[in-house]
Amino acid sequence: MATSLHELGRERGIRYFLISYVDLFGVLRAKLVPLGAIAGMQKNGAGFAGFATHLDLTPADADMFALPDPDSLIQLPWNKEVGWLASALVVGGEVLAHGPRDVLKEQIANARALGYTMKTGIECEFFLLTPEGDAIADVFDSYPKPCYDQQALMRQYNVIRAICDAMDELGWGPYQNDHEDANGQFEMNWAFDDALKSADRHVFFKYMAKTIAEQHGMRATFMPKPFNSLTGNGCHMHVSLWNGVGSDNVFHADDGELGLSPLAYNFLGGIMHSADALCAVFNPTVNSYKRINAPITASGATWSPNSITYGGNNRTHMVRIPDPGRFELRLMDGAVNPYLSHAAVLAAGLDGIRNQRDPGERLDINMYTDGHTVAGVRKLPLNLLDALRLLDGSEVLRAALGGRFVDSYVKLKLQEWNDFMSHPSAWERARTLDC
Repeated sequence: MATSLHELGRERGIRYFLISYVDLFGVLRAKLVPLGAIAGMQKNGAGFAGFATHLDLTPADADMFALPDPDSLIQLPWNKEVGWLASALVVGGEVLAHGPRDVLKEQIANARALGYTMKTGIECEFFLLTPEGDAIADVFDSYPKPCYDQQALMRQYNVIRAICDAMDELGWGPYQNDHEDANGQFEMNWAFDDALKSADRHVFFKYMAKTIAEQHGMRATFMPKPFNSLTGNGCHMHVSLWNGVGSDNVFHADDGELGLSPLAYNFLGGIMHSADALCAVFNPTVNSYKRINAPITASGATWSPNSITYGGNNRTHMVRIPDPGRFELRLMDGAVNPYLSHAAVLAAGLDGIRNQRDPGERLDINMYTDGHTVAGVRKLPLNLLDALRLLDGSEVLRAALGGRFVDSYVKLKLQEWNDFMSHPSAWERARTLDC
């Protein structure tokens, strides 16, 4: 029998529920539903006009209903009267083919059919800025190499502690928080888990960090590259594949190269094969391409990839293998849609397993300084338009993620690109006003 959200609400003192979903652009949408109405919403869903958000629907389409998933319930640590719920999206009685959470659930089902479950750990980087978003909140955070700066970390102790305490209360297993490589930048880590749970938590973490920052008079941003001279916001994903019940890590092999099994290298081969097309999902904004392929920052390194390579415990590559049994994908940035990032990794990885794709030779070099010495290394796209064209033309990702999703995503993102191109920038005016 399905868990009753009304009974859960009564037991936990929840008076209102946020029935939420994430659109294709990663924006969190919601309706606030009182306890007395939640039973009906659990049965029939909360109604939305899908066209009003970043989904490929029209004003003529029928209502879209968000059906809350009781297993996703998170009671807001800073406001116990409110419970947050992730949802499935339904239009005309059918699951919306390009609804991000449902795209991920389909990939999870594909993996389960092959006897696997994917587990991930997420590293979220963000800046704490002034409310206007135009400057770092801490005026004293100006050291040229600020990574792990204890003084700067502890000046923001109240915000970091509040977020970490909330994760601890929710049972996420937070284990470290640090000042990152840019002034005003922080990273917070929690325990890895099954892909859907990790994605739900990633979505909620972004909401939580923004909310708690606002409560302290600041603005948290996950924008990929808010400042030209500073390191951008990455969103690294640690990936492992387990047997269907999640008890054995099938990526791990004691006698494998760097502790990875042949299956793990096939999965990695799928990521490497489709990496350029995956950029459209992993790096989803115009601003994203100011982070990858970026020039050296004030700290001395961008910490972001510039080509499609993998290495051992080496952070200059797109993929790092830090320990046996997992690899770290360093391509994604802070703007990534958590559901689509997991779905795309799983889709490409399963393609690698089915087709026994070879990731190629590992490179044990500093890609920032010596990458130009290696012949035949594929480069990442230089802008969102190029990335979208690669996704649009990818037979692998169309087959894996579905043509309906790819068409919808590319269509809406091309509209965003065209909107960007229709606005002259300050850079253009400064250089061409008098030409």
